[in-house]
Amino acid sequence: MDFLRPASWEEALAAKAEHPTAVPIAGGTDVMVEINFDHRRPEYLLDLNRVGELREWEVGADTVRLGASVPYTQIMENLRTELPGLALASHTVASPQIRNRGGVGGNLGTASPAGDAHPALLAADCEVEVESVRGSRLIPIDAFYTGVKRNALAADELIRSVHIKKADGPQQYSKVGTRNAMVIAVCAFGIALHPETRTVRTGIGSAAPTPIRAAAAEEFLNAALEEGGFWDSRKIITPSIAKQFAQLAAGAANPIDDVRGTASYRRHAVGIMARRTLTWTWESYRGNGRTTEGVA
Repeated sequence: MDFLRPASWEEALAAKAEHPTAVPIAGGTDVMVEINFDHRRPEYLLDLNRVGELREWEVGADTVRLGASVPYTQIMENLRTELPGLALASHTVASPQIRNRGGVGGNLGTASPAGDAHPALLAADCEVEVESVRGSRLIPIDAFYTGVKRNALAADELIRSVHIKKADGPQQYSKVGTRNAMVIAVCAFGIALHPETRTVRTGIGSAAPTPIRAAAAEEFLNAALEEGGFWDSRKIITPSIAKQFAQLAAGAANPIDDVRGTASYRRHAVGIMARRTLTWTWESYRGNGRTTEGVA
């Protein structure tokens, strides 16, 4: 196994162009696990740790440009207001040591359906900025996941950053695991209220071949909130609406049985998380807050 260590972004792109099979490594929290268990033996490792711009972020008027290697700890400490859902998801990632090393770019590159960042990114809405020596492009998050641990990256492309919409309303994230730390999600759910567009977006993790949105649940809830005048009145969402939303969210899941949980349990848990996170975010919206702090 050869180790490539570029000193700049330009050198990294050149190395990836010359060695398209090279596996990028920054935090290494996913890649090294696969290598240590001999699940993967790449010909080249492309170390991006000397590329400082990947650990930078920029807060704009409407979006946050988050470098691919910004550690989860930095998101928690510095971007809680702009990216509350992602900050909550970051709290659930593994251990403090891994949160200090891992970043969103690694989750996206691995594209595991169990990646903790995916539901929050889907709910918030974002674009993934990727680049090669041929140029750069923005991939909408809804088009990024193409299969089990597969994404829309070309062989010579690297993830540079993620352009995430700043929160204009409350966001929440919930994760079910066998314990509170160092655990892969049995399933996870993210939700974001977008009062400016009067829409709700969701994200489901570890309950389908890829991270997905609960599209039918979103469509139902968007119509119910608009027709009932809920955005203007801020009245309590009726139990029947919450129940239907939860059932549709559970119906969006397409899980499997594995050592962490059964398909039926995952589907049931997604519905529970959908109802709870909707309640939490709507109560926060009614109180003019950004987000609540509870994570189930």
